[in-house]
Amino acid sequence: QVQLVESGGGLVQAGDSLRLSCAASGRTFSMYGMGMGWFRQAPGKEREFVAAISWSGKSTYVVDSVKGRFTISRDNAKNTVYLQMNSLEPEDTAVYYCAADRDYPTRDYHYWGQGTQVTVSS
Repeated sequence: QVQLVESGGGLVQAGDSLRLSCAASGRTFSMYGMGMGWFRQAPGKEREFVAAISWSGKSTYVVDSVKGRFTISRDNAKNTVYLQMNSLEPEDTAVYYCAADRDYPTRDYHYWGQGTQVTVSS
């Protein structure tokens, strides 16, 4: 089993930055080779894909709406994936979830965290 725990969310003002972290735990060998992703769900909206990164970190993808502002990265030695969010906008307010799966790329992730709230005030 793989457990994912997000952290780093909070209340910030428009234009501020946040870095979300997602720490993975479980049987170490089961983490090897997994792609990771970030999703978000705003109030009253469906969950949407935000970014993904391959096991090696050499392949990354972010959606157009956050491109140039958000960066995904990972530190496999720490079993942690990050989402650096700059120039935050009120439209970025959502619960952010990280996810993991052995397939990459994929939008159908098998493992999910509980989420961390990000609120951006105008």
